[in-house]
Amino acid sequence: MEQVLTLVCKLNPSQRQAEEIELVLKAFADACNYANEKVKSQITSKMTIQNLVYNEIRAFFGLSANLAVRACARVGANRKTAKQKDKPVKTFKPTSADYDARIFSFREKDWTVSLTLTNGREHIKIDAGNYQRGKLKGRKPTSAQLCKHRDGNYYIHIQIKDEPPTLRDLQENKIPAILEEKKR
Repeated sequence: MEQVLTLVCKLNPSQRQAEEIELVLKAFADACNYANEKVKSQITSKMTIQNLVYNEIRAFFGLSANLAVRACARVGANRKTAKQKDKPVKTFKPTSADYDARIFSFREKDWTVSLTLTNGREHIKIDAGNYQRGKLKGRKPTSAQLCKHRDGNYYIHIQIKDEPPTLRDLQENKIPAILEEKKR
């Protein structure tokens, strides 16, 4: 069994890169809203949504091919969730964009991420704590989400696939610590 772990790292973009991030977040949200308005609301298949509006999204919003595909997938996923909750899909806000392996990469040698933005690829430094560094060391994550948090800073939510801890790991690492804590 595999689990997906999301590691949140703060981005340190230059002023120009921050402006590019704002542009891509706005274009991504606008593309999602466009797809949500143009495609019949009962359609939840990302492929069907993509077949209906992909070319228009590329032309109107200036997104790369993969960002356009990710926008269609986001609309499909949100529609499925809304359908399960028996609610309509709300308006998409320019707070995040989804990335896959073709438009995102992580470089351990200089602790940067490479992201496709509206005007090409950018390498952006990340702040990674010891926990994130330990989890990312030697890994090649294949998906992420570019986010603007409420504090106005930009973050990259990097997904890595990992094996869940075994019972033995838990017994060796956590149970002794719990027992030690109870002795105090």
